[in-house]
Amino acid sequence: MYQGSCLCGKVTIEVKQITDIIHCHCSLCRKSSGTAYATNGFVKTSDFVINSGQEEIREFELRPGKRRHFCGICASPVYSSNESAPDRIRLRLGILDSDIKETVISHNFVSSKANWDCFETSLPQYNSHEPGRR
Repeated sequence: MYQGSCLCGKVTIEVKQITDIIHCHCSLCRKSSGTAYATNGFVKTSDFVINSGQEEIREFELRPGKRRHFCGICASPVYSSNESAPDRIRLRLGILDSDIKETVISHNFVSSKANWDCFETSLPQYNSHEPGRR
């Protein structure tokens, strides 16, 4: 069982299993996450539990039947739902506090990726802030 929480800690979740994890570079995911891409995975609704903060969850209907659910206090994205697939949700993996065993299967919508985003693995990597940061 995986544990997760929003930025302010009011919303806490549990997830049993995640499938089809992708990095989505579409403009909608970029705008809603404020980053170069969003990492999403599908979860069966029967494998998803909101332990606390259900009353804090707000939603935005992007298109008819497609909703994004987020914490109304800190605005952390939690999951998306689609009326055409009521048995599953799309989880924003950044909400998870637990390490997961599943892995990313693909980068999607790379044709609409941000022009400043790059996939270079040769860039420096640090365990904390980059040296010299104040």
